[in-house]
Formats: sequence, C-alpha cells, structure tokens
Amino acid sequence: MGKRIRLATFNVNSVRSRLPVLERWLPEGDVDLLFLQETKATDTDFPAAAFEAMGYSVRFCGEKSYNGVAAAARDARALEDVTFGFEDGEEPGFPTRVALLRWGELTVLNTYVPQGKALDHPDYEVKKRFLDRVRAIVEREAARPFVWVGDLNVAPTEIDVTNPANKKDHVCFHTDIRAKFAGTAEGLVDVLRRFRPDPGEYTFFDYRVKDALDRNIGWRIDHILASRPLAERALDCFVERAPRGWERPSDHTPLVADFAL
Repeated sequence: MGKRIRLATFNVNSVRSRLPVLERWLPEGDVDLLFLQETKATDTDFPAAAFEAMGYSVRFCGEKSYNGVAAAARDARALEDVTFGFEDGEEPGFPTRVALLRWGELTVLNTYVPQGKALDHPDYEVKKRFLDRVRAIVEREAARPFVWVGDLNVAPTEIDVTNPANKKDHVCFHTDIRAKFAGTAEGLVDVLRRFRPDPGEYTFFDYRVKDALDRNIGWRIDHILASRPLAERALDCFVERAPRGWERPSDHTPLVADFAL
C-alpha cells in the first residue's frame, strides 16, 4: 500500500472572492492536490501569495470575469509538468478550461466543461465537441493511473439531481448530453459512486434556490473519474458539504478523494 494522496476538485466561482473559504477549509481538509475551476482571475491577479501562505505551490491560467483553471500542491514537485489547453491543434484550445498535470505515474486532467446555455444554442454544440476532445485524452491515458476531475457540467443519472423530471430539457441533464458524457467517460470509474452509491450526493447548490443546502436541493456535476489502475487504489471519496454553508460560499462545494500512491 502506497502513501495516501488526497485530491480535491472545487469550482470556486472566483478564487479571490473565495479566499476566506479556502483559507478555512484547506488546513482542515488535509488536501495534497487541489484542482480549481472558474477562478475568474487573470494570471496577474491570481492570489498566488495567499496559496503560498497556506503552504501550497500553484499553477494557473485564467481570464477576467470568466473561466480559469488552477492546480495547487503541497509538494511543489507535483507542479513541474502542468500544461494548459487541449494541445490537439484544434481551435479554440481552451487554455482557461483545461489543465493536464503529470506527476510521477499519476496524470490528472482538470476541466471546466462549457455549460451549454440552451439545447438550441451554439454553445451546446461546443460543449459536445469539448467532450469529444476529452475522450481523445481518456483513450490515450486510461491504461495508466489517470483521473479526470472538475466541474464537468453533466449530471450522469437521475439520482444526481433533485426532481429529475423537471430537468429533462436542461443542457446538463438532457439524455443527449448524458449519453455523450457516458461515451467520454467510458472505461473510467466514478469514484464517488464506488463509495457512496445512494441518492442525495450533490456538489452544486444554486444560489437562487432558497436554503438549497439545508433542503438538499442540488446537482452532482463535479466529478472525480479514475482509470481502473487508479480506481483500484482509491480509499475513499466524499462531498465536502460544509464550505457551501460558510459565509460567502461558492455555489459549488469541494469533492474529495483519497488514493494510495
């Protein structure tokens, strides 16, 4: 059995706004590798010094007001090989939505998948093409210890949303996008469902829904999906609900997994 590595994914919905949440949670959370989405900060504005003060090195690629991905690690060596964007020759490359980290035998793909806006909106086709491009990475990497993490903007099954009957035409739940997502993730293991198969596990609680966290009205659209060689080393996976209830929270909450590496 190898050393336990704790990995977490968190759509922060503005990294600067969420610094108080991160500064409270990270010391308690004992996270080794943290992957962020929707940082909403240019590279010059990213609060790298705050992460360093918490004991984390950080790599990031962002833009003003939208998108942005980052990786933070307690061991700076974990960030020696981080690239941004698909690097497949196709445009757009999405450098503020895609990051790939390689550390020893471990590869982590961190993505902020486009939401899609509406079924008849051009961005919905962009979302589907984005997932096709992710599939190419999965096919290349899945024989190794590989994990795809992030805000993937798809709730895969009916137990992953509250009131699924009301969401059948939603861009994150329509049967079309769920089928596309299943094909993208084929061969990967949904690590949360391995340890927590029951309904009621959500990672997103809409600000617009009154008392969404307390009433457990949410979506599971943030995921940790591991290749079988890595899933066999999984020790646990859980939704960290508490930060969603703190002052000035993100509308998402962290998802955490432990692996023996």
